Amino acid sequence: MKMRIISSKNEIAEVKPNEEVVHLTFRPSNKDIFQILTKCPDLQAVHIPESYYNTVSKTVKLYLDMQNISLIKGDVWGHRKDINEYSEISENIYERIREYRKQGLSDDEIVSNMEDTGLSDDFIRFLVKQNT
Repeated sequence: MKMRIISSKNEIAEVKPNEEVVHLTFRPSNKDIFQILTKCPDLQAVHIPESYYNTVSKTVKLYLDMQNISLIKGDVWGHRKDINEYSEISENIYERIREYRKQGLSDDEIVSNMEDTGLSDDFIRFLVKQNT
């Protein structure tokens, strides 16, 4: 899976309609989020730093929930936007999730076993939910 990194409000205009997961490195306004939703009809998740999560309005959170779009807390560590506008989730992550599923682990157990990945618990939960 590729996650589109959006570093500024100006980059929203450049977002492609086929994006499924976006990460915002800036504090988004309601307008910013609705612009992204309008541009990306297949959007599944909006990934934002935890420090910005509480500043997202209840209206936007409710709307995202009604549209079945996940609002995920987390950071993208070690990514260089100047090299690639996307951060890719390794196939190894998906393989581990499938292996833990085969072992019969619950979602919470899978999340706790994957703390070494550097991904946030919320994002791992999103991936687990996608692979069910």
